[in-house]
Amino acid sequence: MTGTIFTVDLEAVRALFESVPWVRRADVRRGWPDRLEVRIEEHVALARWGQGSEQRLVNTHGELFSGRVDAPLPAFSGPAGSESEVARRYAAFRELLAPLALEPRQVVLNSRFAWQLRLSNGLTVQLGRDSDRDRVEDRLAKFVSVYPQTLGKSESRLDYVDLRYPNGFSLRVPEVQKSETQKPVRKRV
Repeated sequence: MTGTIFTVDLEAVRALFESVPWVRRADVRRGWPDRLEVRIEEHVALARWGQGSEQRLVNTHGELFSGRVDAPLPAFSGPAGSESEVARRYAAFRELLAPLALEPRQVVLNSRFAWQLRLSNGLTVQLGRDSDRDRVEDRLAKFVSVYPQTLGKSESRLDYVDLRYPNGFSLRVPEVQKSETQKPVRKRV
């Protein structure tokens, strides 16, 4: 930055502040008589986006940014440009699942625009795509309304739920590992 209060390039100063990784937006103004007023809005990390070395963060506005965070965050993935839609749907899914005390830990939008969730209890929920007849939020709401009275009382832990069917859903329970004592007995005669 060079110049006086009257000659400094405010746009260059703004760009300089916005080049800092956790700065989402900077607003720079001249303040009378001899000040520069700078207001900074920082990114608030909502989730991780991508995998491996190409992993970035998604903020609460659904925008990608680079940065590091040690806190556990949900994982999002989807086609390029779908970040804001995934962030918006995450908020809707989270609100729908709140009565069950469950949260989405992973939200996936695949290349066919079908949705899949991994919940805080390990359950994978296949939501499918939006259609003219029903939206994925409607399917999840039906599941949430049925879960406490039926599946929530079950002693079996669910592994997978497929909500893509118009009149119901399918379930998968994990296979039980056979213990050493349950191995079949072979007799020689």
